[in-house]
Amino acid sequence: MSERCRILYVDDHEDSAIMFQQLLSLSDYEVITAATVQQALVLAQASEFDLFILDRRLPDGMGADLCVQLKECCPGIPVILYSGDAYEIHRLESLAAGADAYVPKPHIEKLIAAVQEILSQNACAAA
Repeated sequence: MSERCRILYVDDHEDSAIMFQQLLSLSDYEVITAATVQQALVLAQASEFDLFILDRRLPDGMGADLCVQLKECCPGIPVILYSGDAYEIHRLESLAAGADAYVPKPHIEKLIAAVQEILSQNACAAA
């Protein structure tokens, strides 16, 4: 039996984090949440994840900067930026920082589709 895919979801809006955590647990993903850049880095270094999902704006920094740090500490782990900033410039900045996808809020169905697409190739998704 395969392990569940582990996702680190970083967003300072607790209601968004709880909603996402509940939705993806129905799809048999394990979702761990963090509210700050610092919390995310501690968790990423202490545990293994299959995917990082980051808000663009966090209380102690920017998601794009966190993306760069996560790509350095955890190479090969995909990153999705999920943000209320839906301008093309923000998408381009996120991709330039190393994000594998950029999904504008509040399109939760697009986020779930991106998660499923990215993790479908991962060993944790194998039945």
